[in-house]
Amino acid sequence: MSRSPGEPPFTYAEVGATRGDFPPGYHRFEVRRRLGAGRELFERVATEILTYRMQRGAGIFGSADTPVAAPGTLLTVRLGIGPFALTAPCRVVYVLDEPDRRGFAYGTLPGHPEIGEELFAVEHDPADDSVHGVVAAFSRPGAWYTRLGGPVSRLLQHWMAGRYLAAVRP
Repeated sequence: MSRSPGEPPFTYAEVGATRGDFPPGYHRFEVRRRLGAGRELFERVATEILTYRMQRGAGIFGSADTPVAAPGTLLTVRLGIGPFALTAPCRVVYVLDEPDRRGFAYGTLPGHPEIGEELFAVEHDPADDSVHGVVAAFSRPGAWYTRLGGPVSRLLQHWMAGRYLAAVRP
């Protein structure tokens, strides 16, 4: 993805890699949960994801410069509590708009405590009409405190993925 002059660069080279095979050298994870069934549920969750409901529901949404995720959208998430919260900048890398898969991925910008990319999506399986929420990411520490956090940081990522999915669960 190209960026406009003056926009900060992504903090990693593998921009867009959550579309396929995740790159080596990163912690990788995917959390996939059944949300229910039906096309109506799929459409509702798709709209919620694209309007940042996962981040809002998890309590970390800061701001976005568009009301609906679009490539290039700058957004921030707030990580931590009260005076210990950090504002972490991200940019939307791409938007999924497929018949049975919708969502978006954002990548980290300078100032984010992690380096990498995260995908937020909903999938509909026409074979059994099931609807699944998906959060997938590759990342590595981008600040001394996330390196120091080691395994605890990874546990927090998985916990947050569960919160994202709970935010769009019926």
